[in-house]
Amino acid sequence: MKRKLIGLLLCVAMTATMLSGCGSKGDAPADAPAADAPAEAPAESSDDAEADADAPAASGDVITIGFAQVGHESDWRTASTKSCQDVFSAENGYDLQFVDCDNDSAVQLEAVRGFIEQDVDYIIIDPIVSTGWDTVLTECEDAGIPVIIIDRTIEDSDKYVSWVGSNFKTEGLAAGEWLKAYAAEKGITEINALVIEGSTGASATIGRTEGFKEIADREGWTIVDSQSGDFTQDGGAEVMESYCKSYEGKFNVVVCQNDNEAFGAMDAMKQAGVSYGVNGDVILISFDACTAGLEFVKSGDINADFECNPLAAPFVEEVIKTLASGGTPEKEVYMEEHWFVNEDIISSIEVNGETQNLTVVTDDIIAAQY
Repeated sequence: MKRKLIGLLLCVAMTATMLSGCGSKGDAPADAPAADAPAEAPAESSDDAEADADAPAASGDVITIGFAQVGHESDWRTASTKSCQDVFSAENGYDLQFVDCDNDSAVQLEAVRGFIEQDVDYIIIDPIVSTGWDTVLTECEDAGIPVIIIDRTIEDSDKYVSWVGSNFKTEGLAAGEWLKAYAAEKGITEINALVIEGSTGASATIGRTEGFKEIADREGWTIVDSQSGDFTQDGGAEVMESYCKSYEGKFNVVVCQNDNEAFGAMDAMKQAGVSYGVNGDVILISFDACTAGLEFVKSGDINADFECNPLAAPFVEEVIKTLASGGTPEKEVYMEEHWFVNEDIISSIEVNGETQNLTVVTDDIIAAQY
């Protein structure tokens, strides 16, 4: 389907702006407030209901979407990919052209240029790195193809219609505020933390690092070392093995910037005879909160896990519907997220002046997670 034809059909068929915003986790715990409130959906009128029948994926025409994904390095990434494949399926009226870029930014740029050559209707990018995008996004703009960014952010260009994702710095701040409250509750007066960062240059790495460091600097904690584990289990294990040898007995907190790194760090600490988690010598903090991550929170191996919601596709589809109806979508769309813990000793934390609840992990919560 070509964009000019779509625009003509929709101008004739649509008389109202379609419903925008949708929840990504119908089974998420009702009493756990969002860390960053998702975009609110406007009230649906009868005209809106009629317009939904003419939504892009329901119009009878096939919408072609190019999706340049980071890779397949983690459980989180797998869930992100599946979200897009489920929503932008042939059954829903889409033709999804998917490229796994295997964490290679050059491959990702070429994938986007390939989508331009195919004259797709929309392009979705989860950027491997946050810079080096202005030229190719200008090419997309010149071709008249709207670009939607998900998950990680782009810092050197604004030539995209919307970004859908998480506030990574807020995640890092939340981890720091939780650690402050947890240490006070446990009577821990000195924090010596090791950080296993994500992929170098990724906005998730930058935001989580900045957020946690801001609290560490404020509280006078020591960040003993901070190295990249590249968001992988092998990377987390390799870095943690080195840490255990270099800093034996000199740390009491390990911060892993995703669950897979935490799994690797756990393996390395077991091998080194270092106890961790609830009642261990080392407090273990993670991010993402995938199903396996929450299972380790419930078992007490991970003390706290800060969610990064991977299910962006339903929000992206609402952006596409808004564009197709002639509307202007929000430039930034934040998804709903929660902070998960093992122990029911702290009910909430203050992040950026806002009270945010902590959710104790149960079997029901694990069953509802991605």
